[in-house]
Amino acid sequence: MNKLLDKKTLRKFLIINGENVETESYSPLYSPYSGELIAEIAMGDEAATKKAIAAAFEAKKVIGNMPAYERAEILENVVRILKERTDEIAEIISTEAAKPIVFAKAEVARTVETYKFAAEEAKRIHGETLPFDAASGGVGRIGYTLREPLGVIGAITPFNFPLNLVAHKLGPAIAAGNTVVLKPASQTPLSSLFIAEVFAEAGLPAGVLNVVTGPGGVVGEALIEDERVNMITFTGSPSVGIGIRNKAGLKKTTLELGSNSALIIDKDVEISEIIDRCTMGAFSNQGQVCISLQRVYVHEDLYEEFTGKFVEATKKLKLGDPLDPETYISSLISKKELERTLSWIEETKQSEAVVLTGGKARDNILEPTIIANADHCLKVSCQEVFAPIVIVNKVKSVEEAIDYVNDSRFGLQAGIYTNNVKNALYATKNLHVGGVIVNDIPTFRVDHMPYGGVKESGTGREGIKYAIEEMTEMKLVVWNQG
Repeated sequence: MNKLLDKKTLRKFLIINGENVETESYSPLYSPYSGELIAEIAMGDEAATKKAIAAAFEAKKVIGNMPAYERAEILENVVRILKERTDEIAEIISTEAAKPIVFAKAEVARTVETYKFAAEEAKRIHGETLPFDAASGGVGRIGYTLREPLGVIGAITPFNFPLNLVAHKLGPAIAAGNTVVLKPASQTPLSSLFIAEVFAEAGLPAGVLNVVTGPGGVVGEALIEDERVNMITFTGSPSVGIGIRNKAGLKKTTLELGSNSALIIDKDVEISEIIDRCTMGAFSNQGQVCISLQRVYVHEDLYEEFTGKFVEATKKLKLGDPLDPETYISSLISKKELERTLSWIEETKQSEAVVLTGGKARDNILEPTIIANADHCLKVSCQEVFAPIVIVNKVKSVEEAIDYVNDSRFGLQAGIYTNNVKNALYATKNLHVGGVIVNDIPTFRVDHMPYGGVKESGTGREGIKYAIEEMTEMKLVVWNQG
């Protein structure tokens, strides 16, 4: 039994204006792996959300007028505290999300880097001077632009990276001088409540960060509808994201939505050198990654070699308890998700597709699954599978593969392995996605790069510098010298 469950069941409260706030009702939080009760989570309602918005609205001037170096110092303190408490927060992530502890620790390490980048970027927010005398009517004038915080940010975050994807919203928001009302995913609230405590210890003024747990349809709706909220930043499903966009009116929105990321393998690639990366891309965190490798298009000359070695490597992955350091695959986030993915696999069996390995549940864990010859219309291909399932199809050329990749409602990231410069350049130009990764899997991400997609993969970009641009407003200042 892990340390969280050694203790008496924890009752967790909302965090509003720096204080724990009780609610009328609480919801039990269970481990996706063991089914054990982890905690009881406060269920925020519309009134509580509005109270949090009011606190954030009042704290706008405090953080907005704080010098950049002080905001940076707070973020640097967060980095220090996270380093000191890495094992504690990794265990929280692993327990509430069933993320194998090896990947939970990697997430904490990435989160440390994310807040480091935020601390650095807090000191680099600047505008530019403009040559007004380039226009005849501008002679005698000088001008420049400023970047000012928007005000209150409503942040709605997912379960799959409950610490780092929260950091991608909190880090740039606070670096830019905004306040935040955070609504974490219902299955992973503990890591958000933990980071709020860390920020308080780091010196963040009360009211700048408020955490409201509860139903998305209640808390999220209140954030979207309240005029005091200046921006909504959301990571989650396309259907919810499109609904937010439709209701947000003139609020700014950054929407990180779905994907069925693809990889192209050209005919000149050394297969043995890429198998480990493909295995990680498809199966890390049970495939519950926005840029998880879901589709592979392999040149026909290498198809048999690739599928053979890919299946062999996949069969070696250990399934089990997420707190076991040897575990690579554990439970999906819920039994409902397990049932959904099993039904999608069953759909493939009614077609010409072939399950090369996996395809079954072992206890409540879905085996890592490789499916060959999957038609584009199957759910495992055209929808976001968000599970340890990957399809592998044969192609005759890079051009044919690119057509398959682009034939999708999504366009987040895609990868291509090739030693042919011409094919690499052709792919970077013709893949209709937000990011093209050459000679690596589409699952590659470091936390300061611009990250976002096209089509139903969303709008706007994350990556600290780019998120700060989204979370600030440009102001023009013009001086008449004469």
